[in-house]
Parts: sequence; structure tokens; C-alpha cells
Amino acid sequence: MEALSWLEIITRMAAQFTPVWIALAATFTVSIVLKRQLGLYGKLFDSWIGMIGFALVMFWVFSGVFGAFGMIMTHDPLGQISSLRNDPPGVALPNPGDGVYTHYLLGGDLLGRDVFSRMIAGSWTVILIAPCATLFAFMVGITLGLPAGYYSGWLDTLLTFLANLILAFPVILLFYLLVTPEIIQSSLPRVMAGVLFIFPIVFLVILFNSRFYTQPVKRNILLGITVIFGGWIYLGTAWNADPFGVIEFPANLLVVFVSVVFVNAPTVFRIVRGLALDIKTRDYVAAAQTRGEGPWYIMLWEILPNVRGPLIVDFCLRIGYTTILLGTLGFFGLGLSPESPDWGSTIGAGSDRISFFPHPALVPAIALLTLVLGLNLLADGLREESLKD
Repeated sequence: MEALSWLEIITRMAAQFTPVWIALAATFTVSIVLKRQLGLYGKLFDSWIGMIGFALVMFWVFSGVFGAFGMIMTHDPLGQISSLRNDPPGVALPNPGDGVYTHYLLGGDLLGRDVFSRMIAGSWTVILIAPCATLFAFMVGITLGLPAGYYSGWLDTLLTFLANLILAFPVILLFYLLVTPEIIQSSLPRVMAGVLFIFPIVFLVILFNSRFYTQPVKRNILLGITVIFGGWIYLGTAWNADPFGVIEFPANLLVVFVSVVFVNAPTVFRIVRGLALDIKTRDYVAAAQTRGEGPWYIMLWEILPNVRGPLIVDFCLRIGYTTILLGTLGFFGLGLSPESPDWGSTIGAGSDRISFFPHPALVPAIALLTLVLGLNLLADGLREESLKD
């Protein structure tokens, strides 16, 4: 069987991404039609830069989601065919079976694994870790930054000192220290997870209690759901103690997740604190204080909504930074397991022979580049539109 030409490779790849094209078309159609009812997100579709960035980001989001259900990948990302080691894009399988794909669309890697399928599988790893870890970091930063800026005084001094203490370490060096094998095998990641992962529950409890304290029935229902389900997820992720055995966080993945939260939370804290220091002097905050609203209501329902623009922009940028950090860790073989198809590990595995066989490292590098570029363009579009408010 002959190898595929580049035109055939591109055509077949485009066909594999059919679910992604459909999802993108549906997302853009609905969003553009309803953009006037969708707030800042809807205004994003008035900016060409924002739309391009959004399209790039959602392309990889949909690729990761559909790939996780086996709808895009052509082969097992861990399956090996020794005769196809480092073979070029479009190479034919030696003995294709019935109902299987007959070619490696983007060639084989050092161990004879399908580069295209590993790229898709790697997108799910990145999409799963980077946004979720960044969201956790924001919950930690917001929960501590709002009271530090609002109350000031000794609380602000103490929390700012702790944040500056963490920020004094170079980010990459701190990451390397946290994901070394010795740290992974110790109890430190679980202890750190136990402290950091409690913040989303605390944040939601305070959020619902401050908003619905005059509606005790609704408040108690929301608090009960948060505590029960949040506590269940917390036990499984932080302590690997899910009583039902459903949720499990592998140690190597946990330490990467915790490291991202730990490194990003102090920066988010400083941003939120600075914004709170400014916003708390506004007239609508004074009006809420005059009405007799509690401090947490003012912080979460008066101050926080009015700083959403800068925080959303920073959130998009920080996901990009996190994606690069994950790629850097994978490149040096730290954190995730060696057989992981994440883009950083794949780039690192193919870098030794890039002069002779560039495709195993070049494909995930381009994927990483396009995702980070999309996140930066998306942040630029959101910043542009938020400044118009």
C-alpha cells in the first residue's frame, strides 16, 4: 500500500475533525445570533481578534472532548508498531485490519506510535489540567484577595507578605522543586492539596450564604449541595479517600495540579487585592454599606462583578502561561507519566532526533503554539471589549 500525498493527508485530517467543525459552526452561529444577550462574551464577537482567538481555543477544546470519546483519533495513542518507528506522515500500516485506519496520517514517533492520535489525546490532557488548575488558583486568590483589599490592616499585611514570599522564588525553579520524584513520593502534595482544594468549597459557601441569607430555605439547599458534593470531590481529589471509589487523583497528576494552583494563586491574590483597594472607595460600595449589607456581600456581589473584565482577561492569559509551564515540565520529563501523550512530553521525546525526524516533535509544538496564540488573542479581544464598557 502506498503512502499518502500531502493533499490526501490534509483531506483525511479535515474529515477526522468533522465533529469539531460542526461544533464550532454551531457555537459561532448561536453566539452571534444571541450576542446582544450574552454580556461580555457576546461582545467578543464584535472583535475579529477575539473571534480568531476564540476559534483557535475552542478548536482544541472540542478536539480534546471528542478525542476523549474516540471520535477523532485514528489509532490507540499508546499502541506501537515497531516497523513504523519515525516513519514520515502518510505512511501505510504494514498489515491493516478490517475496519481500521490504514495509514498514520502524521507519521510514527520513536516507538512507532501514531503522532496524530497522540496529538489529539494530548489536547485533552492540556484542556483538562490548565483551565481547571487556573480556576482553582483564581478561587484561592479571590477568597484571600478580597478581604485583604477590603479590610486592609494587619490581615492585608500578613497575606501580602505570604504572597510575596512565594513570588520571591523564580516560577520555573519553584515548579521544578515541586514536581521532583522525591516530592511526589512524599505526603507534601496531599497536604498541599488538602489546603488548596478546600478553597473552592469555602468560596461557594460564602458566595451563596452572602447572597441568599434572607432566603434561608434556598440558602440551605445550595449550601447542602455544595458541602455534600464539594466534600465528596474534595475527599477524592485531595486525599484519595472517595468512599465510593469513583474519584481518584494519581500522585503524578496531583502534584502538577497542585503546583499550578500554588504558583498562580499569589499573583491572582495581588491582582484581586489591588482591584479591591480601588473599588472599595466607589459610591456604590458606600451605598451598599449604608443599606446595611454585610462585608462578604459587598465583596462578592458589589466589588467582584465590577472587576470581572480584568480578571477574565488575566484568566485567559494565565491558562496560556499554565499551558506553557505544563509543556516545559513534560519536555523535561517531570510531573506526568513518561508514556503520557501530553504535548510537552511528546516534544521532549522527539527533540533528540528532530534534525532527522522532525514530525514527532513539530506536530505537538505547533498544537501548543496555536492554543497559546488563541488564548492570547482571546484575552486581547476581551480586553478590547471590556474597555468599551
